[in-house]
Amino acid sequence: MGKVLLASGGMDIDFYIHGVFSYQLLGQTVWITTTHVCTLIVLLTLIIFFIIANRKMKKATEIPGGLQNLLEIAVDALDSMVGSNMHEKTKAFRNYIGTVFIFILFSNLSGLLGLRPPTADYGVTLALALFIFLLVNIGEFKYHKPLGYAKNLLKPMAAFLPLNIIGKFSYIVSLSLRLFANLLSGIIIMALVYALLGSVAYAWPAFLHGFFDVFVGAIQAYIFCMLSMNYMYDAMGEG
Repeated sequence: MGKVLLASGGMDIDFYIHGVFSYQLLGQTVWITTTHVCTLIVLLTLIIFFIIANRKMKKATEIPGGLQNLLEIAVDALDSMVGSNMHEKTKAFRNYIGTVFIFILFSNLSGLLGLRPPTADYGVTLALALFIFLLVNIGEFKYHKPLGYAKNLLKPMAAFLPLNIIGKFSYIVSLSLRLFANLLSGIIIMALVYALLGSVAYAWPAFLHGFFDVFVGAIQAYIFCMLSMNYMYDAMGEG
């Protein structure tokens, strides 16, 4: 089980999703894969971290220091990112956007621990994009009412109805593929580096890990959330 979870750090590195174990459900074989296990590890890490953070903030001091200072900086950064890009109506989704950002960021950074990032599985990024799709359309339907929602599909004229419908579904593909492809490409490149260079690849690949896991991971988490907020903003409007 240990080997199939690893995405980097050794000669036997690969970029495939492996089955860890299987079980029977309603006559069908269901596999628990490396994606499921790595996602669970990320979620458990976040849960433990937030339990510790919650207890720390309950004992917050007027002059922050250490973990409290780090938490306040992180919260201010998230509030600034969401608040500057969403108007009053869409601010109702700020907690969801913040949660998605943290999950994607930690998933992307999990590659530093040798895990295969969950976001390098298209099933994970597609699910995230589908939730954004539902939120955008539910918000638009709620604030524009059924008649307004239908009118938006006919803008600027009725002939654009097919294009507007395609446009509503296109950002599912856009959001999911952009995140998935960037993370998977990093894994593939690192796999090739270790496989081709072998024993020569010692310290210097750390720079590549820093680029693909930290820089690209953080940028892609930011882009995913920024695009999601823009979709919400455009769908609901300010009126």
